Amino acid sequence: MIASLNGRVESIDSDAAIIDVGGVGFRVYMPTSSLASIGRPGETLKVYTHTHVREDNITLYGFPTADELWLFEVMLGVTGLGPKLALAILSALTPDQVRMAIATGSTEMLDMIPGIGKKVASRIILELKEKIGAGLAVTPTEETKENADVLAALTALGYSATEAVRAVANLPEDSKMKLEEKVRLALQYLGSK
Repeated sequence: MIASLNGRVESIDSDAAIIDVGGVGFRVYMPTSSLASIGRPGETLKVYTHTHVREDNITLYGFPTADELWLFEVMLGVTGLGPKLALAILSALTPDQVRMAIATGSTEMLDMIPGIGKKVASRIILELKEKIGAGLAVTPTEETKENADVLAALTALGYSATEAVRAVANLPEDSKMKLEEKVRLALQYLGSK
């Protein structure tokens, strides 16, 4: 198994990068957010990799941090969730956003990702709640449940999951604030961007 690659970026495609390591070019599929930040061809980088072996194919999936690799591999343990869907999740959401969606039971954040419907989102949450929740060392409180409602409201209004999470993260820490007030403040934040 190839655990990591340290080499020079040869080229970048829409879903993968070719990394030259000692004269051998490895095609490494990566989240789109990582591809946008790895630099230009000719620059060096290190990626943590998962080697996915099938009967007819060997594929490398790469991540800039060991944490993203861990989350990717944990998601592969979900029934019916393959590497392409796990990669799509990490392309649409940051690892912290994925953890928050799972910890708060927010199917709305996950089912907005192409290829993941409510059924798959519910399965991800059900199968990973304990694994991801243990990694967070927090339990969902009433406050996080209300923030999940804010996320759901924002996504229902047409905002992306990324925009909704960013707006919720900028809300003041006031546990007495009503849901309507949180949504209003989140919309003001989004309107100012």
